Amino acid sequence: MLPIPSVSVCIPVYKGERFLAETIKSVLDQTYRDFELVVLDNASPDESGNIARSFNDPRIRVERNPSTLSQPDNWNRVVELSRGPLVKVVCADDLLHPRCLEYQVAPMEADPGLALVASRRHMIDEQSRVIVPRRGLGGLTGVRTGVEVARRVVRNGSNPIGESNNVLFRREDFFTVGGWRGDRTYIMDLDLWLRLLQLGDFLGLPEALAAFRIGRGTVSSDNAEAIYAQQRMLIEEIGRSPYYQVRGLDLTVGRLMAPAGRARRRALYTVSKIAARKSDDAA
Repeated sequence: MLPIPSVSVCIPVYKGERFLAETIKSVLDQTYRDFELVVLDNASPDESGNIARSFNDPRIRVERNPSTLSQPDNWNRVVELSRGPLVKVVCADDLLHPRCLEYQVAPMEADPGLALVASRRHMIDEQSRVIVPRRGLGGLTGVRTGVEVARRVVRNGSNPIGESNNVLFRREDFFTVGGWRGDRTYIMDLDLWLRLLQLGDFLGLPEALAAFRIGRGTVSSDNAEAIYAQQRMLIEEIGRSPYYQVRGLDLTVGRLMAPAGRARRRALYTVSKIAARKSDDAA
């Protein structure tokens, strides 16, 4: 049996053939080497599985579901298949900076009181060009308590922490809080981060160590209104929770800021679509 790695990087993939090779390469190019890469093919009808198996690297383990699972179930399954005590989930079209694990693993190993380490990330288009650099973690760099983070999330009215690719968490904590929730499909990441922060502190790194792709046909681009509705619901839920100690002023600011967050997302998708059309025309 292979030794247990320090970190498991997990890629759940369904119909991801267009960007998957670039995503896998960004993981394999990490300066930190003690990791496994678990790719879970969610019964994709395209070449995703074959692309993943084409990499000749002993750190890669490719698994396949016999039938297609829902996104939350598939994401829970890929973490179940992981072996490392630290876990990062990367979507099949996103990217990691070469030093992402190097910067994130060290503080998690040094401080058992940390539940999450997150970084800023670039927003990129379908050609991997940066649309918005160094996005996220406004007011959340350095070590923060779960209460501090919750108040900032509520005031932001959106997701200032970011998606799964720029976050590292503990596998044991993941199962303690119940993993990804199936009834929160469009805010699975933020919902999980807040539950994990009931178990420990947060560290926000100022570096941009990942890239989140804004593309046509993605879950984020196709479900903007559902994302907005679920984020509003989560903000109200956090505001009512006695654990997070959110103040009335925080909630008022969050309600006012939520439409601005939706407008920012719409602008990002518009810029990406324009860039994609220009690229198509040039081709």
